[in-house]
Amino acid sequence: MNLLKKADHLRARKGKAPVSALTAYDYATARLLDEAGVDLLLVGDSLGMVVLGYPDTTHVTLDHMIHHTSAVARGTQNALVLGDLPINSYPDPETALTNARKLVDAGAQAVKLEGGLRQAEKVRAIVEAGIPVVGHLGMLPQRVKEEGGYKKKGKTEDEIQAILDGAFALQDAGVFAIVLESVLPKASRLLTEKLDVPTIGIGCGNGHCDGEIAVITDVIGSYPWFVPPFATQRADVAGEITKAVKGYLNALNG
Repeated sequence: MNLLKKADHLRARKGKAPVSALTAYDYATARLLDEAGVDLLLVGDSLGMVVLGYPDTTHVTLDHMIHHTSAVARGTQNALVLGDLPINSYPDPETALTNARKLVDAGAQAVKLEGGLRQAEKVRAIVEAGIPVVGHLGMLPQRVKEEGGYKKKGKTEDEIQAILDGAFALQDAGVFAIVLESVLPKASRLLTEKLDVPTIGIGCGNGHCDGEIAVITDVIGSYPWFVPPFATQRADVAGEITKAVKGYLNALNG
């Protein structure tokens, strides 16, 4: 399998057409999203919360990611399948490459990791082995405990410059796109303008990046217990499930 073909295609969309991206964690959802025409399916470590019931992504293991990546890959024909490298799975370039290969063996066509300057050599090692990589800057969920919560990024000139420095380091190392999470619009626009690779925003506002990624449970309303303030809910799957189950119970009980 030529892993570079789909990645190169998405990179070439820079400035031409927006990149659509949604998370997927299972076969059925992946198949539905793929058949609907989504460009990129992220098997995100957000599955820790919305699938496995953990409080954050720091409980997700590589085994979790391999299991869900393989399920998504079986349901996908056209979209690029992007697998998250979970926390503690890329402490150095050698380990990062070893674990990236495990996700590829499970069906991923690219991998994503969080961080900028200190991740550049890890990205370079993975890319030189022929595996496409997506970067992730701004708010980094794997560092939520270190930072004491989820915080918007790009509030000061120094913070914007630090994100920009990290973005250029990742670009030089060979990423084909960069996810920007919870980066303020001014900084998101600046990054998008200065980078040669597409930026894919999450919680950055509309139109400030080259694409947008959304968590599928937010989009379809299947996880009602928490919806981020920036998310747009387009369906009420949780409500429909509740209604269907109550209909089943009513029929069963006469």
